[in-house]
Amino acid sequence: MSVVIKEVTSKKELKKFVKFNIDLYKGNPYHIPGLIEEEMVTLDKKKNPAFEVCDAVYFLAYKDDRIVGRIAGMINRRSNEVWNQERARFGFLDFIDDAEVVDALFSAVEKWAKEQGMKEIHGPMGFTDMDHEGMLIEGFDQLGTMAAIYNYPYYPKHIERIGYEKDQDWHEFKIYIPEGVPEKHLRIGEIVKKKYGLKTMKFKKTKEIWPYAQKIFETLNEAYAPLYGFAPLTQKQIDYYVKQYIPMIRLDLVTLIIREEDDTVVGFGISLPSLSHAMQKAKGHLFPFGWIHLLKALKTKPKVIDLYLTGVLPEYQNKGVNALLFNDLIPVYIGLGVEYAESNPELASNNAVQAQWDYFKREHHKTRRAFIKKLK
Repeated sequence: MSVVIKEVTSKKELKKFVKFNIDLYKGNPYHIPGLIEEEMVTLDKKKNPAFEVCDAVYFLAYKDDRIVGRIAGMINRRSNEVWNQERARFGFLDFIDDAEVVDALFSAVEKWAKEQGMKEIHGPMGFTDMDHEGMLIEGFDQLGTMAAIYNYPYYPKHIERIGYEKDQDWHEFKIYIPEGVPEKHLRIGEIVKKKYGLKTMKFKKTKEIWPYAQKIFETLNEAYAPLYGFAPLTQKQIDYYVKQYIPMIRLDLVTLIIREEDDTVVGFGISLPSLSHAMQKAKGHLFPFGWIHLLKALKTKPKVIDLYLTGVLPEYQNKGVNALLFNDLIPVYIGLGVEYAESNPELASNNAVQAQWDYFKREHHKTRRAFIKKLK
């Protein structure tokens, strides 16, 4: 039977769209399933504030009345304006190893993109830079993280077969925790604090960080502005992410660098205990028992840390502010018995970011890629 493509138009179909990823990777030891409830909200055009600046369509592929693939088409209008592009995005992509399925999915999403007046399509991307992006092309035998996509090795082969080319790569590293803070970092940190009037800020109660939550995302908007495909988050999006992420952070793993004269957040480092194994145990469901695994992982002494979000204001980049973050967080990691940190995706072209690991033992263990194709 030939492949049938159906547009997702109901909540019931949307749930099938979300669950297909979990079903396809059932039993895979490296895949990290997302939470169904959370992804349903992300894809809901009435609940996700990204739709203030985005358009989207979702397709499911059926063969023999069985779901065999999914794909989302997205247009971030704000990103297109910032970068002066006419690009659609594809994302939330999964499929069985079947050329007919892949061809049908991409035919549908490319047709939609052309109907919207787009000249190119790239991905995998999300609605914003806060969503998953980049297809895994190396590191298929490495445990995934909550912040990144895992996919089978046949994915990039099919993408290249249908005419997509490399547009951008991300590298991921295991950064092994040293026995102490490098001496050079300690010296640089003290110099930077005095020269720029900076201080390190920590928190003991969640209510103490709330006044800085908005400032963190304002700094993120400025710090991430030059990054691939990024568009500044709107106020509604900032409010959305503040409510989503601040309650789940672990305060000892959060460090802010503050300019003393005006309380500006110059830089931030937000890390989390690795939730990979907990997410696997939850199997896509927060309830009835998934939350127990996640809560346990958040509160116990972790062997692995995810470097979740890090940012420094542009005018302070390459001036040693990162040393202040390391000087504070490394002793915390050592005290917890952390073995290594997952960097999560870093643009391969961002030499300054990757150079910060030069003083640490590290392993480049994953590479992911954004592909692009001109629409004819």
